[in-house]
Amino acid sequence: MTASEAPAMSVPGTRLPSTPPLALLLDVDGPIASPVTRDVKPEIIGDLVSLAAAGIPVIFNTGRSDAFIREQVMEPMLAAGIPDGTVIHAVCEKGAVWFSYSAAGPGPVHVDRELAVPAAYGDDIRRLVAEDYSAHMFFDETKRAMVSVEQHIEVASAEYLAEQKLFDADAMELMARHGLGVVRLDHHAPDSDDGVDYRVDPTIISTDIESVRLGKDLGASRAVELLAAQGITPEAWRTVGDSRTDYAMADWLHHNDHPVKHVDVRPADGVPEKPYDILTARDLGLSDSVIHDDAGGAFLRSWREALGA
Repeated sequence: MTASEAPAMSVPGTRLPSTPPLALLLDVDGPIASPVTRDVKPEIIGDLVSLAAAGIPVIFNTGRSDAFIREQVMEPMLAAGIPDGTVIHAVCEKGAVWFSYSAAGPGPVHVDRELAVPAAYGDDIRRLVAEDYSAHMFFDETKRAMVSVEQHIEVASAEYLAEQKLFDADAMELMARHGLGVVRLDHHAPDSDDGVDYRVDPTIISTDIESVRLGKDLGASRAVELLAAQGITPEAWRTVGDSRTDYAMADWLHHNDHPVKHVDVRPADGVPEKPYDILTARDLGLSDSVIHDDAGGAFLRSWREALGA
C-alpha cells in the first residue's frame, strides 16, 4: 500500500471518534512482535501510539495471552505516552479473552469460560512438557482458555519444528484419552459422539490447543463489538497478519460488509484468492525479503505518514 491509498482525514490530525477513516486489526506475533525475540521495536510502539492518538482505532487480535500483551505492548505504549481519552483494545487467545487499556492502565479482563480447554487436559499437557519436551519448549502459564506451548528462544527453529511434530502427536493422543474430539490440520480424530470440539494448531514458534470455535474471525467480531460499544464505526479496516489463518479477520469483516484490505507480512506461505485487496511489502516498494515486523512496521509508518498522525 502506498501513502495515497490511505483514506484522508477531513482535517489532518483531527480525532474522529465516531467515524474514523481507518481501523487497524493487528495480529501480534510476526507483524508487531518479532517471532525471534518476541518483543516489539520502539519505532513500532511509537507509530502505534501516534495512530491511536490521531483517532485511529488500534485493536490487537492475537493468540497471545493478556499477560503477554500487557508486558510487550501495553507497557511500552504507556511509557511512550498514550494520550488521555485514547482506548486500545486487545482480543487475546483468538477471541476467548479480551481487555482494553488507556493512559490509566488496563481495564478488567473478560474470559469466555465456555471456550476453555478442560483443566484436567491442560494439567496433563503441563506434565508432558515437563517430562519429555522441556529442552525445546515451555508451557505457557499465562493462558486462561487455551493451552499453549512455545519454543525456547535459544532453540534453533529447525530443531523446535522437528520436536513440535512429536509433541503434537502426543497432544492428540492425550485428547483421545480424555475422550475429546480433536483436529490438527487435515487429521480429524472425533470423540465417541463423532464430534470435534478442539483443535491442535501449530505455528512456527508454538502449538495452541483450543476450542474449534476460537479463531481470528471471532476476534474480528469482538473487535467490531468493542468499537460499537464506544459508538465507533470505522469507514474502512486494515487487517494485518503473517499466516493463512489470519485472513479470517478480513474474511469476517468483508462478509459482514465492512470495507477491508488485508496485509500479509509473510506472503511466502501463499496468497489466496480473496474478494478484497491483499497488500504485501511490494506495495510499499520493498523487496520480498522484508517480512514479519519489518513489514508490519513499514505499513504502520506509511499509514501514520499518510494520515498526518
